[in-house]
Amino acid sequence: MRRREFITLLGGAAAWPLAASAQQAQMRRIGVLMPYAAEDREGQARLAALQQALAELGWSDGQNARIETRWGADDTDRRKFAAELVALAPDVIVAVTSSVVAALQRETRSVPIVFVGVIDPVGAGLVASLRRPGGNTTGFTVFEYGLSPKWLALLKEIAPGVTRAAVFRDPTSAPSIGLLGGLQSVAPSLRMELSLIDVRDPGEIERAVAIFAREPNGGQIVLSTASTMLHRELITTLASRYRLPTVYTDRAYVTAGGLISYGPNRIEQYPPAAGYVDRILKGEKPGDLAVQAPTKYALVINLKTAKALGLEIPPTLLARADDVIE
Repeated sequence: MRRREFITLLGGAAAWPLAASAQQAQMRRIGVLMPYAAEDREGQARLAALQQALAELGWSDGQNARIETRWGADDTDRRKFAAELVALAPDVIVAVTSSVVAALQRETRSVPIVFVGVIDPVGAGLVASLRRPGGNTTGFTVFEYGLSPKWLALLKEIAPGVTRAAVFRDPTSAPSIGLLGGLQSVAPSLRMELSLIDVRDPGEIERAVAIFAREPNGGQIVLSTASTMLHRELITTLASRYRLPTVYTDRAYVTAGGLISYGPNRIEQYPPAAGYVDRILKGEKPGDLAVQAPTKYALVINLKTAKALGLEIPPTLLARADDVIE
């Protein structure tokens, strides 16, 4: 080998570690904190939607991005994993639901946070305003408190004989309080009596539903919280067992055997959330990105469940449905 070629080869070899270091320096770290168990199929589907959207925007896990996902099925896990993710010094964190955002904000006011599935982020103190969130947090809401009366009206429409409604809620969740207020505001005009079922553990849920079902003309409203989603299969099973018409806020309950739901498509929020992640990774500040609300709400009806409950769905309601499961 000639001396000049040898020197050139040697110089190139010396540059290899530098090239590897440069490639490693370009790797961006994205944290994700989900309020579900790791094996939850709906949670996995939502994570997959986020990852696919990120990949389409050019952020591939293991290539130029490292996606660190944590699953916090209860408050203790959420607090622990929030601290763990922040300690990794990510470039941005995707947070699902208000409780997850709150846990992360207790750990950092500098790491950018993009949320999905949050109700009233201003009232919860998560952002300063919807148009100009300020701080390190922005994202996508699911609905406003004013939507909750619609769920009670739907229950009365699909089961006119119902005069009592059990409301599943998380007593520690501020959004639950706001949504319950909306239900209470219209209950008298619909001649409905409301009862509360606190969602904390399976045993408590089973006992409360069994007691409620002892009296006739009962139905249920399941508010949108991380706790109710965690126990959705139990809740839909009990509704079927005790033949209780139930209105949900998320189609995930209806695909699990629930009767009817009205609300936004949650999975559809993840691609735009990925878009915000992309913009932040490219230099924009979360406080300058407006919080966005859904533009479409879907009515989903499970006809198989309706038949099992002995309900005949009004044709006008079927005509309004966006999706009918048969």
